Amino acid sequence: MKKIFVAGIILMLLFASCGSRRNSTLGTSRSKPTSSSPESQRTNSTGRNAGLSYIEQYKDIAIEEMNKYGIPASIKLAQAILESGNGNSYLARSANNHFGIKCGGVWTGKSVKKDDDNRNDCFRVYQKAEESFRDHSQFLLRKRYEKLFTLAKDDYKGWARGLKEAGYATNPRYPQLLIDLIERYNLQQYDHQEAPKQVIARAHQVEEIIEEKQVEQPIPEEVQEIKQPVAMVIHEVKGTETLAAIAKKYNISIEDIKALNGLSSESISVGELLVVSK
Repeated sequence: MKKIFVAGIILMLLFASCGSRRNSTLGTSRSKPTSSSPESQRTNSTGRNAGLSYIEQYKDIAIEEMNKYGIPASIKLAQAILESGNGNSYLARSANNHFGIKCGGVWTGKSVKKDDDNRNDCFRVYQKAEESFRDHSQFLLRKRYEKLFTLAKDDYKGWARGLKEAGYATNPRYPQLLIDLIERYNLQQYDHQEAPKQVIARAHQVEEIIEEKQVEQPIPEEVQEIKQPVAMVIHEVKGTETLAAIAKKYNISIEDIKALNGLSSESISVGELLVVSK
């Protein structure tokens, strides 16, 4: 009987000791900050979340413009992400101008001045961002880009290459940059397939629109200068480079690089292409 009693006391002490250690351990883990805290998660996911939020906000207008003219929604969204920095650029925030379209010779609306190719260049101001998306479609409805409208709505790779060939951007890697963005965010899910007859009919319709615009707006394109070719600077990650080192090299903040490239952390890989200037 005594042995049983002693054994019971020993078991009680063991349980108490385990409980004490468990409470001590739990207490320590609660007070010690970890990398998975909500604040850390918000910081690490800023870049990608900004991209996803931007896409969710403007995908409907991109789809609407695609259905009207045949510009793939994926292309429209990828260009907007790049040119507005997920809506964080000065023009996007202050003028709802997501594509850097200038005043030109036909603009009668509000405007804002900003140093660009020249000091105090004039840029269009829109009441809402959707107007900027529509105006971008109108910008593409010109002879220079007419060939692109013979492509199907879901041919985002053809559009990416065609934009570069037509002079939309000067960077030779611009097509791949668009394609990488589209596939990273699965933007092609918003593109719609077309039958060959539909493509031909739409191409004829766009051709008529372009011809009408030439009659209504006879000012030569080079005189209007409403949008210069996109001249993004892209850096290829080499060796043991860090995001901080790259940011310092190009005099840009780490957060800006993350936003421009949809990065969720500062982790980068050798050979990765990063937009570091626009």
